[in-house]
Amino acid sequence: MRILYFIAAILLAPAHLLAQPSPEAISEASYAGGPLPEGQSAITVVVQILLDRAAISPGVIDGFRGPMSRSAIRAFESREGLEADGIMDSDVWQALNGNNRGQVLRSHRITEEDTGGLTNELPEDYAELAEMDWLGYTSVAERLAEDFHMDQEFLRSLNPEAAFEAGETIFVAATGDLIDKTVTRVEVRKDAGRVAAFAKDGTMVANYPATVGSAELPSPSGTHEIAAIAIEPTYTYRPDENFRQGDNDEKLVLPAGPNGPVGIVWIDLTAPTYGIHGTSDPDQLFQDQSHGCVRLTNWDARELAGMVDQGTPVDFVPEET
Repeated sequence: MRILYFIAAILLAPAHLLAQPSPEAISEASYAGGPLPEGQSAITVVVQILLDRAAISPGVIDGFRGPMSRSAIRAFESREGLEADGIMDSDVWQALNGNNRGQVLRSHRITEEDTGGLTNELPEDYAELAEMDWLGYTSVAERLAEDFHMDQEFLRSLNPEAAFEAGETIFVAATGDLIDKTVTRVEVRKDAGRVAAFAKDGTMVANYPATVGSAELPSPSGTHEIAAIAIEPTYTYRPDENFRQGDNDEKLVLPAGPNGPVGIVWIDLTAPTYGIHGTSDPDQLFQDQSHGCVRLTNWDARELAGMVDQGTPVDFVPEET
């Protein structure tokens, strides 16, 4: 009877608890044709890392075939002139140079810098947050997950024995380098939930998953321009202009930090109160709604901020053009 209960528990367990891919499985994974597997898989980790290297961000690298990964494949297909259906196939694998990919995981030795300057606790109430000096990472795993574009729980699952202390060596995703190009136009694709960045010759330089507005506070339409760029910005809460959080009915200034409401980057737009910014919850981009702005992962927002300038046009469009 106990054996039957054990088997039933396995069959009923959530997919993410059944077969988390090991570093060995990820390093050896090869594409065998067809769509990516349901749930979490080693080959999906590989594809997400290759998309990241190709400057088509999958959002968080977690090994799941979810909406962000499908949207990234579709964006990559569009850029490469392939049928843009968001479904993995041999043409996508070849264009990603999957058979000659090199290492997709690498080792990282945790440093004192990685473990320092953490924030002990982050209350939800904005009034309490406004009393703090810095809205920082609350764990070493959270900081390293963002550094290597990974889901925090996935990073932990790859390193089950790690205490995430200085001196330890862990496995991390071998992601791409920051892009060093000039972007002359940004396109916010509302329906796709993506932000595309273009060079002067019209080629797509990068493409990122985004949360774009909500039913209550939709994003703007038409063309606007970048008015300013702020790294590690504070956040001014204005309940009379934007939204109301809890019982807070007065203006508040929240300190900077990666766990602040706008993350580590604010790209201000000429549309009043609107901007492109980071987020404290990168794994929630395709689940949460924003307060009218365009929300990216912190690492994608930082990369985009390094390629645009004041006056760069930002087009809000319903679909890919």
